[in-house]
Amino acid sequence: MPSERLYDGVDYVPLPGWKIFMIQLLNIAGLGPIFGAILGALFGPIVFLWIVLGSIFIGSAHDYFSGMLAIRHDGKSITEVIGFYLGERVKTVTIMFVMVLLILVGVVFVKGPASILTNLTGVENAVWFYLIFAYYIVATIFPVDQIIGRIYPLFAIALIIMAAGLASHMLLNAAPIPELTLSSLYNMHSSAGSFFIYPMLFITVACGAISGFHATQSPMMARCMSSETHGRPFFYGAMIAESVIALIWAAAAMAFFGGVDRLNAEMLLHKMDPSWAVNLICSSWLGKFGGFLAVLGVVACPVTTGDTAFRSARLIVADFFKFDQKSIKNRLIISVPMFVIAYFVTMVNFDIIWRYFAWLNQTLAVIILYTCAVFLARAGRFHWVMTVPAVFMTAICSTYILIAPEGFKLSTGVAYPAGIIFSAAVFGVFLFANSRRRRQAAGSLLAIK
Repeated sequence: MPSERLYDGVDYVPLPGWKIFMIQLLNIAGLGPIFGAILGALFGPIVFLWIVLGSIFIGSAHDYFSGMLAIRHDGKSITEVIGFYLGERVKTVTIMFVMVLLILVGVVFVKGPASILTNLTGVENAVWFYLIFAYYIVATIFPVDQIIGRIYPLFAIALIIMAAGLASHMLLNAAPIPELTLSSLYNMHSSAGSFFIYPMLFITVACGAISGFHATQSPMMARCMSSETHGRPFFYGAMIAESVIALIWAAAAMAFFGGVDRLNAEMLLHKMDPSWAVNLICSSWLGKFGGFLAVLGVVACPVTTGDTAFRSARLIVADFFKFDQKSIKNRLIISVPMFVIAYFVTMVNFDIIWRYFAWLNQTLAVIILYTCAVFLARAGRFHWVMTVPAVFMTAICSTYILIAPEGFKLSTGVAYPAGIIFSAAVFGVFLFANSRRRRQAAGSLLAIK
């Protein structure tokens, strides 16, 4: 395993299995299965279908294959894996794509928690901002077992306790969770005129169903695992656990307000702010302890997502330039310029730019799904288990950017067929490339004979 064969005491460090699961869960979860699920609940009970089917057949498979491929390629970053299967050109584009994505994640998850802590404590925003930024620098540079390996499992346990507490309350008090029936499978969103189930729901609920960001995190734990047999529980299993958390929060959001209509009305009054809903639900149902968990959730979860985003960015740059990270000087050479860029980016208004994050996230998932499909095709395995999700998510992402307010703002009559045609074209390229590779392999075999 890479953790033993390439041990460096910094990134390649064997960790206990339970810690790896908890760190992986927190790495991929953060606020995703909470905020995304609450916003997805605005569409109605149909969100349950997407979370369950998406996580089982797409998201968990995506996380499992991306993590296992990282192991098979010496724990390399996902961009290196993409380059191996899809080519150097795709790798170069994806690196720029992923670096923008990770820096955006890190930057926003400095500003958000700092603002929340200022409101709670009255301490100036700048103080919290610099404290969180300083923590990011330390967590990015220090060995994985010294900070992340110690505090992440505790935060992951808190995330699980919070979800378990809400689920227990709903069961014991017979909370009025809307039933998933044929008659409930329609768009209940208050802005149904512009927030269509297809493709908006599939972009809104990302981390609870599928998220490309997960694949940037999995290589970190691939460098710490002691056996490939841990792949299913640590990669596939962590995603299933995240989807269960998302299901609980979607159900809690609908039940707490007494239905989807009321949930939509209250969220509109509070500017669609899911952090407000998290605080209210936890404080009301779980008391003071719930209030503490809510604060932990909306502060600690984004902070832990931000620091691993920067750490992933460091590893991607190091892998690309084949720059050894054993010495702290080498880590600083990469990290300092990255944090300088991030600092200046924090001064930019992200109200518009951040809207693209969900689309960027799911588009990265498409690239990774096709990477996994190519791996299976080359190995002579049943590649359709990855190809079908890749085609579906390609249609989702292309349709979304065509129809979204922050995209091309096209009508559904144009965007729907255009998205499907684009997805079919990409699928055709995949089939053609796979067929040509098989013909070349057959020709090489005949030449040998």
